[in-house]
Amino acid sequence: MDQIAAMRVFARVVEAGTFTRAADSLQMPKPSVTKLVQQLEAHLRVKLLQRTTRRVTVTPEGAAYYERTSRVLAELEDIEADLTHAQASPRGRLRVDIGSSLANRILIPALPGFHARYPDIQIELGVTDRPVDLVGDAVDCVIRGGPLLDQSLVARRVAQLPYLSCATPGYLQRHGIPKMPAELLEGHRVVSYFSSRTGRPFPLRYVRGEESFEINGHIAVAVNESTAHLTTILTGLGVAQTFAFMAKPHVDSGALVALLADWEPPPHPVYVVYPPNRHLSAKLRAFVDWVEIFSPYSTA
Repeated sequence: MDQIAAMRVFARVVEAGTFTRAADSLQMPKPSVTKLVQQLEAHLRVKLLQRTTRRVTVTPEGAAYYERTSRVLAELEDIEADLTHAQASPRGRLRVDIGSSLANRILIPALPGFHARYPDIQIELGVTDRPVDLVGDAVDCVIRGGPLLDQSLVARRVAQLPYLSCATPGYLQRHGIPKMPAELLEGHRVVSYFSSRTGRPFPLRYVRGEESFEINGHIAVAVNESTAHLTTILTGLGVAQTFAFMAKPHVDSGALVALLADWEPPPHPVYVVYPPNRHLSAKLRAFVDWVEIFSPYSTA
């Protein structure tokens, strides 16, 4: 038995959900796929898959085996790619994790350009704001904003995203237009953003020259995801700070009004992050270089 081939076939069956789909994607006869998985189970002396007439279910032992072997197979792909001079044409599967707003507004719309340039790289995109264990979760890199908490990781800053303070015309008609940040402390409500990690809301920060100001409290509602945060702002519940690239279309349409233009909040840094001990494969290097697409969003 070719154990590496059997591992690859087993992984594809897990990912495809059936032997038939796995065989089709591998361009192999179904009996050959079945035989390799059976040989692998015999070699390991453990049942990896439960078969039914309609689908395949992974056993607990099979799930643990898949999790570990998928990392091995990914490393083998990297080695093979490097040895076949894949620098000019990198290939293989790349697992990336990114927050919702950055994924939907910036990264995903740009992916056709990436695939036109690197057609042999298959991206698995995890869209979440949760903390990710890059090694444990077998993720190649993450794209995250804000200060980096884990100094052991390698981080490359790709943008500084400006914020914009705004509210709906209806809200401002009811509560008035603030001219200074201090006015938000009286007669105004805030649509806040809170940290998924700590659960604490972020204050509204304002800077003008040497002056700085923070608004805490007076929260009408707090949200922990930026797309939902923007939706909440559009309901007219209060004043908020959100990414300028997200708010600008709504300001242009009149759905939102930009506020306190003389007071510029500190920008939001965005990083592409990967483990320091991870071999920077051709496919990962290509992606890390490509995410400079965020640079046009570093200015309002």
